[in-house]
Amino acid sequence: MSYKTSTSVAVAVAFVALFVPFVSCFSTPDEILPKLVIDDKLSGYHGLVRENETLVEVVPEIYAIGDVCNFNIVNKHHGEAPFEIILRPNGYAELRARKTLNCEKRKTYKFEIAAVSCSGLISDNVTVHITVVDINEYAPVFLDASYVKDVDEGQLFEEIIRVEATDRDCTPRFGDICKYDILNDDQPFTINNEGSIRNTEPLDYDRSHNYILSVVAYDCGMKQSAPVMVTIKVNRICKLGWKNIPEEIDYYPTSGRKDLFPNAQLRLCDDPCHVKNVNAKLTLATSHIGKGCDRDTYSVQSQRKLCGASEESVELLPANHVPLSAGNAIKHDEGRESDQMYEFDGSSTAVAIPNDVLDHGLSSAFTISTWMKHKPMPHQDKHVKEHILCSADDHKMNRHHYAWFVRNCRLILLLRRDFSQGDLNIFRPAEWRWKIPQVCDNEWHHYAVSVQFPNVQLYIDGVLFKSENKNPEVIDDWPLHPTKGINTTLTVGACWQGSENKMKHHLRGYLAGLSVLLHQLEKPEVLACLHKCKESLEVPAMELLEPGMELLTNSELTELSIEGDNKTNLEVLVKKIGYSNSRDYPTPGRRNLHLTTSLICDGGREVKMPPAESYIMVHRPQQPNIIINGTNTVPREYHEFRQGVQVFPDLAISIEPESYDYESKNPELTNVLERRIDSCIISVYPSLNPDHETLTIPADMLAKFGISAKVSKDGVAFNNADIVFHYQEALRDVHYTNFKPAYYLNRQFKLVCSEMNGRFLSNEYIQTLTVVHPKSPTISYTTTTTVPTTALPAASLVEENDAEPKPAHAQVVQHSVESKASTNHFWKLLGGIY
Repeated sequence: MSYKTSTSVAVAVAFVALFVPFVSCFSTPDEILPKLVIDDKLSGYHGLVRENETLVEVVPEIYAIGDVCNFNIVNKHHGEAPFEIILRPNGYAELRARKTLNCEKRKTYKFEIAAVSCSGLISDNVTVHITVVDINEYAPVFLDASYVKDVDEGQLFEEIIRVEATDRDCTPRFGDICKYDILNDDQPFTINNEGSIRNTEPLDYDRSHNYILSVVAYDCGMKQSAPVMVTIKVNRICKLGWKNIPEEIDYYPTSGRKDLFPNAQLRLCDDPCHVKNVNAKLTLATSHIGKGCDRDTYSVQSQRKLCGASEESVELLPANHVPLSAGNAIKHDEGRESDQMYEFDGSSTAVAIPNDVLDHGLSSAFTISTWMKHKPMPHQDKHVKEHILCSADDHKMNRHHYAWFVRNCRLILLLRRDFSQGDLNIFRPAEWRWKIPQVCDNEWHHYAVSVQFPNVQLYIDGVLFKSENKNPEVIDDWPLHPTKGINTTLTVGACWQGSENKMKHHLRGYLAGLSVLLHQLEKPEVLACLHKCKESLEVPAMELLEPGMELLTNSELTELSIEGDNKTNLEVLVKKIGYSNSRDYPTPGRRNLHLTTSLICDGGREVKMPPAESYIMVHRPQQPNIIINGTNTVPREYHEFRQGVQVFPDLAISIEPESYDYESKNPELTNVLERRIDSCIISVYPSLNPDHETLTIPADMLAKFGISAKVSKDGVAFNNADIVFHYQEALRDVHYTNFKPAYYLNRQFKLVCSEMNGRFLSNEYIQTLTVVHPKSPTISYTTTTTVPTTALPAASLVEENDAEPKPAHAQVVQHSVESKASTNHFWKLLGGIY
């Protein structure tokens, strides 16, 4: 080779040597170092893979910059990394597990990956964090194959036994136990989420010796376990006394009699007692209701009517009848569950009775009756008088003519004869003092004193008080001496001191239904009826009573005693004791029951049983709906109004829902017309003009039904409880008369009725009586000249010889006139008609 050639080669080699570094600056993409794309905030890749899948969901997706041909797992932090990276055509890669993973074996994986270019260049490593997502593979499993527990009967336990299950799933979502359940229905047990089983009612060995429960567990994904058997054995524990006495007894209105203890048993356990005598006493507590029990369905006035009391009796306490002493208004119960009860404070409250309400002079025969609740005041002077009723001198002197009062827990009646009633020098009975516990027991009692001088009788709670030795104590006194210009003041709740011009001897207590009947005595059966309670214990049938056994009750039927020598018969009788409440709408609430029992064995040994406590829950009744219907608008002619028209010609009253009326004279009837209402008010507005308008009522019919009525210019008020049918008939016979009907276009009457002393009200029924006015003739008068149509003033035809003014509301007659002359001529014609 020539030198020239050699030189050329050397130059070329030198050129290449110099040019290569320069060319490397402009190398092809295959030779660029690849770089994995990640989010700096995430510090690598994060992936999730479910146990039953192989594809890993990676965030962000695996991607590298550069001509990447492969991805390698280059560093394994904790042993095996069973994954592979598959490059997709779009340059992204997906991560897959080579096999399904097991979260229970290993929950997380950590390794590093790098991108490899096609020329073999490798990127920097990036960490990959993989979490294996748990699936609910396993069901819970109980730790024990079965559970057994013994418990004593008759107790409520916070926990009887606790069951426990576990779950093999790796995460709390599927591996924790979230719930336990008892599969058996109608079992007296419950289980909470911690597996604690307790009883919901005391267990009874006689009812079941053991209970077998099927219990399951649920993980938090609600996967259910296989059931496990839980056996609860009941140990018999004998307790002396009554068994199967329910804690609560539900009573629903109008349900009639209900047996209280149908499953009662008297246990003596192993006590070796040959019964010589047994005694059981059941007490029903009703003192917290009204005046001592559910008796106050209607007002005092209606109760007296229903019991057949004399209509001549005068009520002294209704607030709308009696003016109160100035500034000292007595407090009274505003509720509608019962009649009004008045409170007297012992220092200031009293009521003065005008002479036009009650004649202050008593007759030789009379009855005074009242409800009273009274208790003694601590450390009160035994000589202090508390007056229920008092008649005393109105001024100058302080003589008490007659009085009924309490002193030192004695009920005292004072009757001083007038000087005109006998010899002034002869002592005669003037004061009767009854020593009775009811006066100071702070309970409601009904008292009535009937006098037909010299005989005096006291009734307590409807029962005649039987006189005993010096009870009542009778005190004689002189007659009152004659005086001039002295009248009497009659007061309730205190006594007037004429010389001091003020009230003294105030009553501290409660009164209701205070009435005086003059010139006759109230019948004993009426007094018994007024006290009769609508709720009571019901005694067992007498045929169940075996020889040697005795059954006793108090007058109110709130106490019942069984006595004898037969324990078995005692159980039979207690099972048949019932309760009933004959009010359709009883006072809802609780009535406590208290059962005490004692036995005497042969040899005189006494066995005392623990008392049994229970209560009756009287539920609230369904409210009645009093509905009044009829033809609301009734047209009538002039002459009919002058003769009198029925205000409510086709009135219909109904009460829904229908319910059984225990107080009806015909108990077999359930017709709604046998239901009672106790008032109806007819209101008219504006008020009647007494010059030519009147409302008349069927007085004879009302007297027959025993319904009172008061007519005023504002309407009519009907009162006293009676059946719906009677009220309906009486209201249909109310007539309205108007001697000048042309004054009116119509007259409206509003009717509202009530039941249970105003406790339930009807709808407001509006009755319209329309006056049919005579029609005017139509007159048309036309001329040839056309003018605008004119509406003439309203006019009305009036009957011949009727001097009434023309009403403004009469029929309007319009005419078309066509000239001034024609209009004048028309007015002359129109005027001639009148």
